[in-house]
Amino acid sequence: MMTPKAPSDLTEIDPNTRPASRERPGRSRRHLPNRLPADHAGVLLASLAMVGVGGVGLATLFSIALPRIGAELWLYFLFIHLLVTGITLPVVRFVNMRFTPLTAEPPSGGILVRQSVWLGLFAVITVWLQILRGLSLATIFLLALVFIVLEVFLQMRERNANY
Repeated sequence: MMTPKAPSDLTEIDPNTRPASRERPGRSRRHLPNRLPADHAGVLLASLAMVGVGGVGLATLFSIALPRIGAELWLYFLFIHLLVTGITLPVVRFVNMRFTPLTAEPPSGGILVRQSVWLGLFAVITVWLQILRGLSLATIFLLALVFIVLEVFLQMRERNANY
């Protein structure tokens, strides 16, 4: 007859037992829809195109154009906007997917693009203010606050339109 082992004797481990699963049953992703909707794939491809056009445009502008007030300055702003929007699109998608509950519908591609365009516009305005020597920490903070408030109002409007 075997005697039961004392709980303090942990030197032998039974190979037939499995450790407890760490997956919570309420948060399983098996029965949930795909987390990469078709519009997100298109948005990520558009992001690559924007980064390519913005990066090549800025490199070309820096290498062959003289800094003037005319069209070169507007092209500079356009390429900065494309580059920043394209770079921030995957980051915005990651943050939105990370903080969206698993049971909720993921945000649409339009929302991701809109939030990235806000960031691109923020970058263009800060560059423009720096060229004019009008950029300060207070200006950056207030400008960021304006864009955050605009986005919150737009999200509240969309949320109320769904009810």
